[in-house]
Amino acid sequence: MEDKYKKSVDIVNEAEKKIADKFDYIEKIYNYNQFKVLKAFIDSKVSESHFVESTGYGYSDIGRDKIEEVYAKVFNTESALVRQQIVSGTHALSIALFSLLNPGDNFLSITGMPYDTLSATIGVSDEMMSLKSYNISFDKVELVNNNFDYDNIKNKIKDNTKLIYIQRSRGYSDREAISLSKIADAISFIKNINNNLIVLVDNCYGEFVECFEPTDVGADIMCGSLIKNPGGGLAKSGGYIVGKKELIEKCSYRLTAPGIGSEVGVNFNQNRNVLQGLYLAPQIVNNCLKIVLLFSYVLNIHKIDTIPMYNDDLNDIVISIKLLNKEKLLKFCKIIQETSPIDSFLEPYATDMPGYDSKVVMAAGCFVSGSSIELSCDAPLREPYMAFLQGGLSYYQGKYALMKILSEIIL
Repeated sequence: MEDKYKKSVDIVNEAEKKIADKFDYIEKIYNYNQFKVLKAFIDSKVSESHFVESTGYGYSDIGRDKIEEVYAKVFNTESALVRQQIVSGTHALSIALFSLLNPGDNFLSITGMPYDTLSATIGVSDEMMSLKSYNISFDKVELVNNNFDYDNIKNKIKDNTKLIYIQRSRGYSDREAISLSKIADAISFIKNINNNLIVLVDNCYGEFVECFEPTDVGADIMCGSLIKNPGGGLAKSGGYIVGKKELIEKCSYRLTAPGIGSEVGVNFNQNRNVLQGLYLAPQIVNNCLKIVLLFSYVLNIHKIDTIPMYNDDLNDIVISIKLLNKEKLLKFCKIIQETSPIDSFLEPYATDMPGYDSKVVMAAGCFVSGSSIELSCDAPLREPYMAFLQGGLSYYQGKYALMKILSEIIL
């Protein structure tokens, strides 16, 4: 085993040299996004006073309001809702859908079936309080060769279709994440059909991966989680919704109550963490992308299929690894867990999880529970036994994990 580990060290070190030019390209994206975030902080005049805690209704939470001002600037939108009361990305999306759709409306996903955890919100199985229970219908158009099926999109848009849904990342599917250029083309196509259609983008895992965001290319509203990319590993919880002012106001009414909206809601002394996490986010995403690239290169040369492959563009911070074997999948997750700074001594096992239709194994030795901006891995226990690896506060943790995977599973 010692010889195998030594060999794995040599393989990974050599791989870094082979993909140095791709690392340089990722650095350029990081530089651009870091300047954009810094400028948003400067233009918003963020000060230490915005770290002060508020209590009760939070009417005086100037830090909360400042966070939302910075988010709106970073994502080039009219308004933002960034709250600890939004418990996840799924919650943010659910708020947006319930806010913008009325009984009798239809919404259309043009990236196939959304992520598993949104199925209950849609009402796939007639769940109580779902959109379906409010007579809000759902249709989907599958991607074709990792691109939008424009003919079917046009045919599926009905007179009562009000909202078009785009999921940037892959979820638990075997497709690629959608590039921003493809999203821009799709939004332009949709607006040419009916400019009043609302385009909502699930941007989870996609923030700061490219130099621009879906809201820069026409998305009306966009949602994500603070324990993914934009939280930078420091936000302890929360989610965000950014977009047009009138749409965000409707979302705020759904989050709290009509007539109250965004005026209330304390951030539980998390303003500093949320702001500092956003400031660091481009750098952390830079680490994540380098980990994805390193894993894809090394695994590909050892005949293991990944999405993306190392020559593909990177459109989110997730890499799907097709292990084809249940035992290998569980071993892979075990290594990710044991190379983590927290709970390294625990062994992950498959179990039922809320919102998922099969048992899921999760390796997540994280400082923030469930944080997928930290190096983590989750996988549904079903064929073709794909591991979904994401995150990485430290590039070197990802590198070390890869060396162990090479020596204990592959070599």
